[in-house]
Amino acid sequence: MKPIWIVDDDQSIRFVLEKALLREELPTRSFTNSRDVLAALGNATEETAPQVLVSDIRMPGGSGLDLLDAVKEKYPALPVIIMTAFSDLDSAVSAFQGGAFEYLPKPFDLPKAVELIRRAVEESQREEFREEQMAQTPEMLGQAPAMQDVFRAIGRLSQSNVTVMITGESGSGKELVARALHKHSSRASGPFVAINTAAIPKDLLESELFGHERGAFTGAQTMRRGRFEQADGGTLFLDEIGDMPFDLQTRLLRVLSDGHFYRVGGHTAVKTNVRVIAATHQNLEQRVKDGAFREDLFHRLNVIRLRLPALRERREDVPMLTRHFLQQSALQLGVEPKRISDGALAWIGTFAFPGNVRQLENMCHWLTVMTPAQLIEPKDLPPEVGVAAGGTVELPVVPATALANPVATELSAHVTAPALVGGTATWEAGLEADAKTLLATARNDIWDELTRRFESRLILAALSATRGRRIEAAQRLGIGRNTITRKIQELGLE
Repeated sequence: MKPIWIVDDDQSIRFVLEKALLREELPTRSFTNSRDVLAALGNATEETAPQVLVSDIRMPGGSGLDLLDAVKEKYPALPVIIMTAFSDLDSAVSAFQGGAFEYLPKPFDLPKAVELIRRAVEESQREEFREEQMAQTPEMLGQAPAMQDVFRAIGRLSQSNVTVMITGESGSGKELVARALHKHSSRASGPFVAINTAAIPKDLLESELFGHERGAFTGAQTMRRGRFEQADGGTLFLDEIGDMPFDLQTRLLRVLSDGHFYRVGGHTAVKTNVRVIAATHQNLEQRVKDGAFREDLFHRLNVIRLRLPALRERREDVPMLTRHFLQQSALQLGVEPKRISDGALAWIGTFAFPGNVRQLENMCHWLTVMTPAQLIEPKDLPPEVGVAAGGTVELPVVPATALANPVATELSAHVTAPALVGGTATWEAGLEADAKTLLATARNDIWDELTRRFESRLILAALSATRGRRIEAAQRLGIGRNTITRKIQELGLE
């Protein structure tokens, strides 16, 4: 495993963290200032590069936030943990805006610090796995005529710098199309930068897109490059463009017109060379009529329109996609791939999949975790798929109050031995029965296993109800935006 890099001018902090991580069999490398870190990064190979970077904020020769910006430019996926005193709360906010994985307040509890670093290591390894899988697997799958039309369009558009508008329902794979357009273009050696304009609060979106100067607002302690600058020489993918605030649409139009913009709080024009690909699930023509979207921006973005079909329009692809996602889920979880019977595939093929390919992928991940046998039969399918397909599914009776709750329905339908309360199965009773079954085995991870199942279903239900909008899902669940993002990563729900 690659080492954890620790950066702090305080020798005692370095010593304590080194010893604690050594006990966990985690290799380390320590530095006293950011200058030495940047020099080491410049000479690092794939094997010697850091797995995780843990850095103090206040150090001689350059702050931890400056180091964060420099590191993220070269290693955007590297988890960076910022150590900060309680008085540096504004700095912590800046750290998150700069892309930090988490911040660690001083003085810290050593076991919690080690737990946080281990979580960052796991995230880093998952990211490496995802990158490896992306390199090994096809970008997109599909034999249906509608998808073949999409592939042909990607081939024609890939050698052009023309602006493309991708339309299609949520979960249909719009970002995959954007990545394919970038990968096969003359800009493939440049960066591909994606941003979901609906997932970022309005007051932060301008800074995310255009960057900000130091002191532009509270917490802006360093200059930060926005997505347009990060994508210079490459492709910028603007997802859910229909939800962009009206006042920001004017700034976007100006950048698309002449390639110049100003950072928030800045007075010097910045020039960028970016190909823009936009996507939306909304009817932009109607948004223009309603006065919610600028007509001139619509025409600027709508140079070439590429419509992505919904999954129900390409049902012949469902068996191939199902088997592919089952293989991917097994690889991610480190288990033997599940097989699926023809009967189960037939039932899946009749389901409308309102969440499209993303919903099918999530379902395959769920089946990999929840199906007790290696062969997936119709009785193992989630309740909504079984009911949609018709026929009789062997599910326990669930009260009407539970049916309103997708988590309750899922848990009660798939526990090992649903218990009866007053003659009716409840998800709580089913959970208790499942716990008893697991307790009868030699396993010692039952708490983690059942907690992961519960949290996964709860988050997936919230994301389904909000059509994938994480911030809204977090608000509905009563948790923070960072919490739901972290949980999605930890539970492998990406």
